[in-house]
Amino acid sequence: QVQLVESGGGLVQPGGSLRLSCVAPGNVFSIATMGWYRQTPGTQRELVADITSGGRTNSVDSVKGRFTISRDNAKNTVYLQMNSLKPEDTAVYYCNAVWKGAFSTYYNYWGQGTQVTVSS
Repeated sequence: QVQLVESGGGLVQPGGSLRLSCVAPGNVFSIATMGWYRQTPGTQRELVADITSGGRTNSVDSVKGRFTISRDNAKNTVYLQMNSLKPEDTAVYYCNAVWKGAFSTYYNYWGQGTQVTVSS
């Protein structure tokens, strides 16, 4: 079992900033594409941003220019820097790790989730 440990959620006012962190085991982190997803009640979990082991990033249009995903390979940690937060960013945010192993088997693991609430 692969454990992803998230931290950094909380309550912030509109326009504020938060940084989420997710630590993964080193043998996983070095090969995995790491991502952040979010989910609100009654909706499907959606991708916010991800970053490959080589550092290539991808993010959804709604967060472009506001959120930045990055990874620190020395610390086995992926970050999501969230600036200019809006009430519609309120959700549970989940860290994800996915990689392809032997025989083209895909492995996909999730963190426990961290609540982000944007409200005045």
